[in-house]
Amino acid sequence: MDFALKQVFVLTIILGTILVIISENRNPVKTIAWCVVLAFMPVIGLLLYILFGMDNRHRRLIKEDDLSRLKGITEIIQGEDISSDIPAQYKPLAGMLHKMNRAYPLSGNNVEIITDFQTMSDRLIADIGSARQHINMLFFKFEDDEVGRRIADALIKKAEEGVQVRLIYDDAGNLMVPRRFYKKLRKHGLQVRGFIKIFLPILSRDYNSRNHRKVVVIDGKVGYMGGMNIAQRYAEGLKWGIWRDTQIRIMGPAVSELQTSFLTDWKFTKGDTPDLGLMYPYNAPCGNTLMQIVTGGPMDKWNAMMQAYMTAIVSARSYAYLQSPYFIPPEPIMKVLQNAALSGVDVRVMIPYRGDKGVLPPLASRSYIKEALNAGIRIYLYRKGYMHAKTLVIDDSLVTIGSTNLDFRGFEQDFEINAFMYDENLARQQHNLFIEDQKDAELIDPLEWDKRPLLDKAKESAARIFSQVL
Repeated sequence: MDFALKQVFVLTIILGTILVIISENRNPVKTIAWCVVLAFMPVIGLLLYILFGMDNRHRRLIKEDDLSRLKGITEIIQGEDISSDIPAQYKPLAGMLHKMNRAYPLSGNNVEIITDFQTMSDRLIADIGSARQHINMLFFKFEDDEVGRRIADALIKKAEEGVQVRLIYDDAGNLMVPRRFYKKLRKHGLQVRGFIKIFLPILSRDYNSRNHRKVVVIDGKVGYMGGMNIAQRYAEGLKWGIWRDTQIRIMGPAVSELQTSFLTDWKFTKGDTPDLGLMYPYNAPCGNTLMQIVTGGPMDKWNAMMQAYMTAIVSARSYAYLQSPYFIPPEPIMKVLQNAALSGVDVRVMIPYRGDKGVLPPLASRSYIKEALNAGIRIYLYRKGYMHAKTLVIDDSLVTIGSTNLDFRGFEQDFEINAFMYDENLARQQHNLFIEDQKDAELIDPLEWDKRPLLDKAKESAARIFSQVL
């Protein structure tokens, strides 16, 4: 192919890509931005678009019929526990989550909030030890270290006893984990699958979409979810402080919805089709928590997690307290937080003083703080260690705990899962945990924040440019 033909070929691809972007009817600012990048940097722009710009919402994790089948099992088995007795303040939220995410509001659950990794891992290993039929487990990070091997040994023991053990790990999130670690698990009878296998890191179109969920289901009876992964740093912390996180252990009807989330991801990885009769036992009510399990991801028709957070925050009348490792909110989230604070709601956001790795995420987070402070939002920098919890509590009546960070990746790019719980006692527990964490955090003074060196502000502004891919 001569030079002129190559130019025509490249130009045709670029023009075709621009037409595709325009036809997708996205946010006009994003559309213009991608068109400009493609026009002035055709080759680099095309690569960036393939990696970070392609719209995956036409794709699906599994077929709608398959998802309806799984959801239908919960409706049949736990139908008596599907509740319409939603607090009036949250009926719009609960109805929206059911309509766009098929999230059933299930009553009668027992939920335990766990903030210490050692406690969580001890409880998890004990529950693994009690398994009789199956263990389904998904973690964004499952590393080959002391903690990972401890959990792995417990899983191997159960597999050798004849228990079906399925494990999903995010392939992109575990590229540095030796493949022999997962091969060893398979050798001992575990069914182990990487989520979205990455054959060419960085050059893969799926590299920027991670399965960030943390889900465990044991015998269809006990479930775990939250912010904790399986890695040594969660137990030991970092050199400069503890690792502060939040996980929940669930028993009751809502475990059925956790199971559906796992099996959806398992089917996407081309995993086996398990005996659904074993996957979905009847779970009798055993507590007082009414909850919905909500999943979100780049292949969903609706941006469920962002819309859920927005609707929840808008419903706040007294306070809304959030914890997250990052504060890089998409514009709609920033606006509802600002609106709430400006209307008199006590809005507080707690993020880590230091990042766990790299300088860009914490710098980008700090670039959003002034906008928040100007609206009256209180920002706390957690200094005792690394704040990795992902929580939101509102008005002593609603709490959500899960895997979703306050950033573009959490709301738009990754596969996430959160529990939305309508329970005054549980909400007060989370409120009290937040207040306790404030003792180890620094409240930012708006006047002092404005006095920071210009060089610091410049670094933060530069980091913000990359906020959508951090």
